[in-house]
Amino acid sequence: VQVVESGGGLVQPGGSLRLSCAASGFSFSSYTMSWYRQGPGKERELVARIISDGGSTNYADSVKGRFTISRDNSKNTVYLQLNSLKPEDTAVYYCAARRGSRDYWGQGTQVTVSS
Repeated sequence: VQVVESGGGLVQPGGSLRLSCAASGFSFSSYTMSWYRQGPGKERELVARIISDGGSTNYADSVKGRFTISRDNSKNTVYLQLNSLKPEDTAVYYCAARRGSRDYWGQGTQVTVSS
């Protein structure tokens, strides 16, 4: 099983990034996919979640209207579009796959928002 995030980096406030999470080794299309983040000195928090067929999403209040989660089951990939970034969005962003009691996590990708 592999879950690999990419797309992080340094961006100025107000900027945008698109994170990708490529998965393999499990039945991606039957898993709920989520993005979490952990900022400096903070606990890991759920950012966004999308169900297996992409028909439903939910977001943390802090990112609603700015971030968009999507998935392409033909590519075994989930995305997180980050717009209007703020310094408080600085964190390591993790991708997670969950189905029942099974979950798989990636190693994370760093997003730093700074001028």
